[in-house]
Amino acid sequence: MTIRIAASLCALLIVTRAHAETIPMTPSPAILHDLAPTGTLRAAINLGNPVLARSGADGPAGVSVDLARALAQKLGMPVAFVTFPGAGTVSGSAGSGTWDICFLAIDPKRAEGIAFTAPYVLIAGSYLVPAASPIGSLPDVDRTGIRISVGRGSAYDLFLTRALRHASLVRAPTSAEAVTAFARDGLDVAAGVHQPLAAYAAFHPEVRLLPGHFMEIPQAMGLPVGRDAGAAFLAGFLAQAKADGFIARSLQTNGQDPGLAAP
Repeated sequence: MTIRIAASLCALLIVTRAHAETIPMTPSPAILHDLAPTGTLRAAINLGNPVLARSGADGPAGVSVDLARALAQKLGMPVAFVTFPGAGTVSGSAGSGTWDICFLAIDPKRAEGIAFTAPYVLIAGSYLVPAASPIGSLPDVDRTGIRISVGRGSAYDLFLTRALRHASLVRAPTSAEAVTAFARDGLDVAAGVHQPLAAYAAFHPEVRLLPGHFMEIPQAMGLPVGRDAGAAFLAGFLAQAKADGFIARSLQTNGQDPGLAAP
């Protein structure tokens, strides 16, 4: 299985990128109102994806945190971080008014309430199985009776809900807890971001990663729909951050592969 983003979403991203190259990068009052209506840029940070963010003694850190700080500086506003244990809780709170920008994987369901930029990081979704499992390839996973552990509301939960025909999903509150449930409850497969699954497998010889990836996960910045001036400015900000190498440098500084930066 590989992810196929709907043609309409692809077209939207192409238009967004093209438009981002032409918008002025000086924030107008409308832009400031859309991106920081309280006078502080409130950034939702998903701590469930260690490629993007992690908790630290001095607060959250990671490429998404660095982007939020850089955007706040561009706006001339202070930044506040609103942390969440998983992506599902971020997307589920899109209409709550508790955050102004977020960092999530692009998904058609999420796009109903969140206006996304183009991707800034591309990561892969992988499968973890017991070492003795008869499952040997990606197609072997989608079979009757196979139970797949996923984080509720994660990009792979949303994707697999649409893609699977025979296997069933067992949803844990977060992606980290999905791996715990997989090991504790004797589930057949754990689905998640490649890097943390690979790190888990490296220290647990009783499990192994399946070769290949079942989906590509395009991570983007976003804000609630209906804030058009802010969305255009955000798209331009991110295009500039990618073009000048900010994303790759931030990934490397935070101990991640700079090659994950989206082109």
